[in-house]
Amino acid sequence: MTEPVESNEQMEQSLIDIAVESWRFSRLFGKVVSKLDAGESGRYINQIRYFQKKVEESLDLNGLKLVNVEGHIYDTGMAASAINLSDFGPDDVLLVEQMLEPIIMGPNGLRKQGTVMLRKAEA
Repeated sequence: MTEPVESNEQMEQSLIDIAVESWRFSRLFGKVVSKLDAGESGRYINQIRYFQKKVEESLDLNGLKLVNVEGHIYDTGMAASAINLSDFGPDDVLLVEQMLEPIIMGPNGLRKQGTVMLRKAEA
C-alpha cells in the first residue's frame, strides 16, 4: 500500500524545516565555539561536524541537498533572495557575503529558496 502524496510532502517539508533550523543552529554554535581557547574548542568543533554530517546524510537519503553559495558571485537567477540587493547599483559586481538560510535542492529541482546578504566585490 502506498502512502498518500500529501503525507510524503508533509514529511519532506518537516525534514527541510529541521535541516534549515539545524543549519542555523550549527552556524550559531560555531560562532560561540570560535570564542573558546584552542584547546577547548577542538572537541566541540568535531561534535558540530558530526552533527552536520548526520543532517546531510538524512537529507541525502531523501534525495535532498543543502547548498551554500557564500563567496560566490551573486546572480539574479540564483535560488536565493538577497535582502540587501537594493543597496547596490545595477552595474555592481556582487558577492554572497553570508547565507542566512541555505538553498535546499531535491531530485526534481529547488525545494526551498535560500536567503543571502550581499557585498560589493573588490575591484
